[in-house]
Amino acid sequence: MDRKRTWTVYALRAGISAGLLTFLIVQGPNLDASKLLPDWNRWTPFWLFGAFALTGLSLVLAAVRWRQVTEALHLDVPMRAVLSHFIAGQFVSNMMPTTIGGDVLRVTRVAADTGNRPGAFASVIFERLSGWLVLPLFTFIGLAINPPLARLGASSATAIGLAGITLGAFVGLLYIVGHPATGRWLEGRAGIGRYLNAMHLAVDALKAQPRAAVRLVAASFAYQLSVLLAVGCAVEAIGIDEVGFTALLAFFPAVLMLQVLPLGIGGLGVREASLVFFLGSIGVAEEQAFSLGLLIGLLILICSLPGLPAVLLGNRLFGKRRAAANAPAADERAEVLV
Repeated sequence: MDRKRTWTVYALRAGISAGLLTFLIVQGPNLDASKLLPDWNRWTPFWLFGAFALTGLSLVLAAVRWRQVTEALHLDVPMRAVLSHFIAGQFVSNMMPTTIGGDVLRVTRVAADTGNRPGAFASVIFERLSGWLVLPLFTFIGLAINPPLARLGASSATAIGLAGITLGAFVGLLYIVGHPATGRWLEGRAGIGRYLNAMHLAVDALKAQPRAAVRLVAASFAYQLSVLLAVGCAVEAIGIDEVGFTALLAFFPAVLMLQVLPLGIGGLGVREASLVFFLGSIGVAEEQAFSLGLLIGLLILICSLPGLPAVLLGNRLFGKRRAAANAPAADERAEVLV
């Protein structure tokens, strides 16, 4: 993508974020600006610190989740490099129009570390895919624990529909990519076929290592749970009494699914609109849901700031020297996932 087109897309996505935020403010004729800020009390700083600490922890756990994939695929990348590349990707994702830019950076840097670009691509894809399993399960668990949440009209139907579609897409994609016929068709292909074949071989690798697959799912559960706990602390900091943990289990995964759509910048606008839609059905004031979205975005942005030096230094710390020293090993690994 050339620079002019990049800035055009960025401007478009920024306009979408601004438009959604403006719509949420303007369409509420009875908007009470005083409710946009929490009622400050002695516990508010503790809840805010908890939200911040858990958001930071969630980024570390997400890197651990990615590490489970790189190990299963025999990509020799140390944990410190995985964490560096991940937070660099987070910084880019929160500064660019979509999350794709951060994923491209991660693939590029792991490829530089290992000499295995298709394998690096597969590792990022499968790290992302694990969320397609866990988030829908969280929604169904929340609705099972608190059945009345499943009878709230459009918000319940939307959450259930998104969970069902996502889980169905996860199962279908794994079945197609992992099918032996797919492997035979992709074997020896060049271009994009090499990357698709890497995904096929990644499925085979996880099938052959059930413990690795279990560790990946466990890491994904831990990561997503830390995200929900961080949001729970943010809910308490703002003083939203209507939202309990089961409501977060049921509805916040849907918010996460929606905010990765290629709209807005870092989910801004989409996240706030989704929270207003879902939490409004359980009696949360629009202003409070709106504030919750902004607070979550601010926490993510602050916790992503350490990614700036990782973006600037990157493989100069962990990658180029290792790739040069381990070139023979990288060539051997390429036989596994190329």
